[in-house]
Amino acid sequence: MRVLSIQSWVAHGHAGNAAAVFPLQRLGIEVIAIHTVLFSNHTGYGDWGGRVFDAAMVGEVMAGVARRGVLPATDALLTGYLGDAAIGAAVLEANAALKAANPRAIWACDPVIGDVGRGVFVRPGIAEFFRDACVPAADIMTPNHFELDLLTGTESRTLAAASAAAASLVGRGPKRLLVTSLTVEGTPEDAVDIAAFGPGEAWRVRTPKLPIVGRGTGDVIAALFLAHTLAGLPLADCLARAVSSLHGILRATIAAGREEMALIAAQDELVSPSQLFTPERIR
Repeated sequence: MRVLSIQSWVAHGHAGNAAAVFPLQRLGIEVIAIHTVLFSNHTGYGDWGGRVFDAAMVGEVMAGVARRGVLPATDALLTGYLGDAAIGAAVLEANAALKAANPRAIWACDPVIGDVGRGVFVRPGIAEFFRDACVPAADIMTPNHFELDLLTGTESRTLAAASAAAASLVGRGPKRLLVTSLTVEGTPEDAVDIAAFGPGEAWRVRTPKLPIVGRGTGDVIAALFLAHTLAGLPLADCLARAVSSLHGILRATIAAGREEMALIAAQDELVSPSQLFTPERIR
């Protein structure tokens, strides 16, 4: 099994491809990684070095990969942080090239736009690209709650409203939707909800909130959710395993007193989570 992953890279810590590639590899998936930016660290620190790559270079790397003849045996495209709206065209071309070579391939799109507290933190045009171009074309999307509301033009404060927003998004294209950091009326202050939606079904997993800043966690869980989908697991199992693995890694990170995820040290959590949470059907 092989995944083409187009997203950011950081030299220090785990975000973008630096968070997604290893989990995929640990689960036995070959990865072709194309980077959209090279930063020193996650931008959540407020200070970083490096730059965004230009769209032409991303396209050139993709074209070179295609010339190696590997796309017919590539099962999925995974995309995340773009850095610049112009890179969106290269992403769409990559998806078209992959699906022309392998019509069974799927596109998992993590629409990295912003979050509660930080608001929109990407360059102009990126949010519109995700909303207008990616939603109709992607097979899987993994927005957080803030991004779900932005993509649907809603403000979902209840589980029913969030479910309706998710259903509207699924109705526009994606077959599977993973919504992270879901906080609605009824979500306990000491808990974190993550939900998965598909045609005619919806599931939620609730975990204890951990005292840690989650840098790159969305990139890890998007990769895990894709991996389990490629393995043929039902929607509820994909949700439960992805959430449980990430929770185990974060527990290990706290125990080690680390600031960045203990992704390598706690890698067994990727394969066999030490605590498997049970999904609850919500629709």
